[in-house]
Amino acid sequence: MDNKNEFLTRQPAKLFFSYLIPSVSATLVTSIYILADTMMIGKGVGAVGIAALNLMLPVFSVYIGTGILFGVGGSVLFSVSKGRGEDRKAQEYFTASVILAALTSVFYMWLFTMFFDPITLVLGRNPGTEEYVREYGRFLKMTPAVFLFSSFLQAFVRNDSEPGRAMAGVIVGGVTNVFLDYLFIFRFQWGMGGAAFATVLGYGLTTSILCTHFLSGRNTLALVKVQSLGHKCREVVCHGFSSFLLEESSGIILVIFNRQLLHYVGELGVVVYGIISNSALVVSSINNGISQAAQPILAVNYGAGQKKRVALAMRYASEAAVVGGIFFTIVGILFPRQITGFFVEAGPEIMEMAVKAVRIYFLSFLPLGLNMLCTTYLQCVMLPNQAMIICLLRGFVFSGILVLILPVIWGVTGIWAVMPVTEVLTLALSLAFQRKASGRT
Repeated sequence: MDNKNEFLTRQPAKLFFSYLIPSVSATLVTSIYILADTMMIGKGVGAVGIAALNLMLPVFSVYIGTGILFGVGGSVLFSVSKGRGEDRKAQEYFTASVILAALTSVFYMWLFTMFFDPITLVLGRNPGTEEYVREYGRFLKMTPAVFLFSSFLQAFVRNDSEPGRAMAGVIVGGVTNVFLDYLFIFRFQWGMGGAAFATVLGYGLTTSILCTHFLSGRNTLALVKVQSLGHKCREVVCHGFSSFLLEESSGIILVIFNRQLLHYVGELGVVVYGIISNSALVVSSINNGISQAAQPILAVNYGAGQKKRVALAMRYASEAAVVGGIFFTIVGILFPRQITGFFVEAGPEIMEMAVKAVRIYFLSFLPLGLNMLCTTYLQCVMLPNQAMIICLLRGFVFSGILVLILPVIWGVTGIWAVMPVTEVLTLALSLAFQRKASGRT
């Protein structure tokens, strides 16, 4: 079946759920890279290792976020062009995205190699975590392309009607990473460096598997000469920027949260937040998978003018996001001790703080999925500015202001309450934008 016709003719419910499982599986397994590091570092290195890993997550987030920036931005334009029957233009958007991804990978390697020390100081490195940060970072700073192209290719392969291959690549890479984490940390005693090396190898394998798509019979992606390269690069960045902000906001807020926690409760708070942020990574990954399952369906059908199919895809995706939000919130309320114990051998002090923190923070998962889905929807119906506004307010304005104000009122409890309040405020705005956009489309 022609790739485009599949999106336009297959029954919407069956089409969405055929993409949902591979997309959620792929994004969920992506989170295993960090989860495996966190759990095994917690068990094999100790709590200070988790603190150091948490300080390095923003660098990891920059790599992945940039891949998402060019991958989502380019693949949305690719799919909309396909829906309009503009196949040559679709290939030009793919080519422009590849050029952007390659050049940025080189720039990041130079940046983090030359300025690693000042960057990690800004992220919160201190004498207690310095050795661990350096050990983990010596692998991370040299391999931005591995991480960037992993998220970049996932978006394009999925939009080129191969969600199964995207899932397979991520799963194989994730399983490999878990195995190597155990081998390097516990058997070889390589500590933080072993965890970083395992993650790099896992992502490298994922990227290699995704590249096999170009040899398959279903591949429609090709590098072509681009007319108005600068203009198309700007379009790619414009349409992907909200996804980039969505990814990067977590890293920036992580830095602010870490600094606030160090101020109010010390390194103990950073350890607890490391547990929470890694749990949130799993939930965000699943919600991201729901959005990614809907994205090619929304974009192609919008390009083809199929308004009813766009609305149906949004309905199914919204229902999935609501069910997921309810489930994870209940898990956090009922099982905070088990969640904490999964990551670290927690003493009484850590456990007491973590139980309260998990129960409060996990309330944010109720509206999280709908907020992420709304951003994707606005991108697909060619309203990138509205999508960017939502991401800016959610990721920087609301959370950035609240993380400074609420601790003054409620102490450390206020820090845990920041994201639930942020997500509720964002949801009100998201629904207003979505309602307006639905009328327009």
